Amino acid sequence: MDKEIGDQLSFTLPKAEQLAEMPADELEKMEAEIQAASAEMPDKMMDDPMPEAASDEPVVVLQGQFQDADSFHQGSGSATVYQLPDGSHVLRFEDFMATNGPDLHVILTSHPAPATHADIMDNYIDLGSLKGNIGNQNYEIPADVDISQYQSVVIYCMPFHVVFSTAALGS
Repeated sequence: MDKEIGDQLSFTLPKAEQLAEMPADELEKMEAEIQAASAEMPDKMMDDPMPEAASDEPVVVLQGQFQDADSFHQGSGSATVYQLPDGSHVLRFEDFMATNGPDLHVILTSHPAPATHADIMDNYIDLGSLKGNIGNQNYEIPADVDISQYQSVVIYCMPFHVVFSTAALGS
């Protein structure tokens, strides 16, 4: 199924199979057009509160700062993994800002400095679509995930395999 990119854009993303079969020059042209249009998209502001703790305070497990991937694909703010009192984990972005783009996802990867599709896809977990390109937001980490196996958070464009921003996680 094709996916519309924002309410204001007239582009329709081809399916992953269609993108994979597209000639490189045509793919580059489409990517450039969509990125230019994405840059004009209005910002989507988020302000998720920190999850309520039943008793104790959440504990910081890992944290890092978002860095720009390049001069066009940018991000800033903090990424922090908290262990909640019930033992679950949540990834929280604070003071977050990122360049808008098509079908951006939040990825946890075991690579310490991911810059390419191969770096990310070696061992990763997709936490879902980016909720907004500005503001505080939370992403639940599945209970069966061993958080110690992951070293970076990536804001990643799924259809074009482009890194927008990364945050190396440390204790």
